[in-house]
Formats: sequence, C-alpha cells, structure tokens
Amino acid sequence: MNETVRRVGIVGIGNVGKAAGEAIVHGNVADELYISDIDTERAKGEAWDFADSIEATPSRTRVYEVPLEKLAVCDVILVSVTDRSLVATESRLALLKGTSAIVYDIAPRLRKAGFNGTYVIATNPCDIITYLFYHLSGLPKNHVIGTGTALDSMRFRRQISEAVGGIDPRSISGYMLGEHGNSQFAAWSQVRIGGQSIDDYEEENSGRLGKLDRDKIEDAARHLGWEIHKRKGNTQFGIGNQLAFFAKTILNDAHTITPASVLLDGEYGQKDLTIGVPIVLGRNGVEEILHFHLSEKEQASFNASAKLIRSYIDRTLAEHEEAPAE
Repeated sequence: MNETVRRVGIVGIGNVGKAAGEAIVHGNVADELYISDIDTERAKGEAWDFADSIEATPSRTRVYEVPLEKLAVCDVILVSVTDRSLVATESRLALLKGTSAIVYDIAPRLRKAGFNGTYVIATNPCDIITYLFYHLSGLPKNHVIGTGTALDSMRFRRQISEAVGGIDPRSISGYMLGEHGNSQFAAWSQVRIGGQSIDDYEEENSGRLGKLDRDKIEDAARHLGWEIHKRKGNTQFGIGNQLAFFAKTILNDAHTITPASVLLDGEYGQKDLTIGVPIVLGRNGVEEILHFHLSEKEQASFNASAKLIRSYIDRTLAEHEEAPAE
C-alpha cells in the first residue's frame, strides 16, 4: 500500500510555535509534527507534553523533537523563531537585526539538508524575513510565504462585524494589505458584506448604523496586535492558528484565498519584494496572486508600504552580505 505521510515542521517552539503546534496536533492537520528549537530540552518537553494531550482527542499526530536539519523531510516548515533577548516594541521592524541573524543561520542549513517543501513564516518583521528566506532558501518564489496581513485582515473583518451590528465576520470579505506593520492599510474598495459592497451596505442601513468610522476600524485592526501584547506580554493564539491554517490549506490543496506576504514580479506595480497581497493558497504554495483594482488612495498606500519594506530589505542585505575589503 502506498502511504503518504503528511509532515509539518516548526522552527521555534516559543509562544507562537506552541500555539501552532497545539492547533496542528488537536486539529489532526498532519500525521507527524517535527519541532526544533535552539533550546533542545525545552523542545523535548513540549513534544512529550503534546504526546500526553493526544489520547483524549481524535488526533493521532505523532510529535518528535528533532535537530534542525531533520526538518528537511517535512512538506511544510512553519517559522516562528525569535531573538528572546529582544524587547518587543510597537514597531515590528525594530526586531529585524536579531531575527535576520537567526535566518542567516538556519535557512542555509535547511537548504544544505535538502528541504524542498514550502516555508510559512510568521517571524517578525514578517515581510523582510520572508524575503530573506526566499533569498537564502534556493526555493521557487511560490514556496516561500509569509503570513503577512492574514491575521490583520481577520481583525479587520471582526472590527467591521462589531460596527455593523454583529454580522458573522465569515460573511464579510475584506483585507488589510501591505506591510505586516504600521504601514498596512485597509482596502475598503474591496470590502463586501454578503456580496454587497460596504458602500452600498452602509447607504442602505444608514438609519440604523449612521456613518461608519472607517479610520477607527482600520486603526484598530492595525494596532490590535500591540494592544494584546501590552496586556499579556505576547500574541500567540491568533498567529499560531494562522500558521496551522496555512499548513492545512497547503496539505489539503484547498485553493483558499487569503492575504499573505509573497514575492511580487510586477503585480501591483512592484518587483523583487515581499508584501501582503491576496493569493490563492494550495499544494504548490502560491497558486495565484489576485490583482485587486485598488482606489488611487489605496494604491498610493500600497506603494508607500512597498517602499518602506524595500528599504529594510536593501539595508539588511547590505549588512549581511557586504563584500569583503580588497
């Protein structure tokens, strides 16, 4: 009998990695989950703890702690590494120096070990780290994906839901695009409630709703991650479940539309940078990049966000790959 074993790996088993692992194990996303962390004893403890949790659930996922290079057998590797010495700030870009150094260590090692699956990256600053993995991995661009504004878009839809009286956010289509950071923006021109444009919905329900405070909704979506972090010291369940969702979508070849940070090659007027745009996600990673017809204001916001990301990519490449002196 031919048996296909679905394998997912996690690099970095901190708060986000643990949340992703829990969602994968208890959601029966994979047959085998491999976890790797610089703190091997901690990773072993997490693996054993996951094993203890399985018997009382429908899951039969087997969990292993492994050295980094052993992740090369996985179909999907989820990246949630962080420099634990760094102090989080409201700007994710402040984390770049520490996290980029980790990427320059692990990405070449996994390339040498022969990994040819798909990376899904949540490490911040997500867009720049995703580009570095693409640059260092040797993989085609469709196999290196950042979670980007996927979680921000969920927050955005939830804010809209609350503003319009509690419509299920899953009945709302809407996206935050651009950087997974402070320059992200709401693509209001694309928002639909049950298929109806937000403009039409707002007009037809003006007596009940009044005028929506779009700036307040967008700002809440943009900054909610930091608001969570200020109160509990980290964010984990939202982004951990996003990582598991990406893995499940890839393994199931689901062809689901989601925002993600991916490499552009002319789409939206940008090239050679990774940024949050709507994609079709499936077994081959990025199956398609969707092109929204953004408003003039939205396109200007997208360009400004891309310019910011590009500047940090260029700076990081220069710092790590400066040519030796003659």
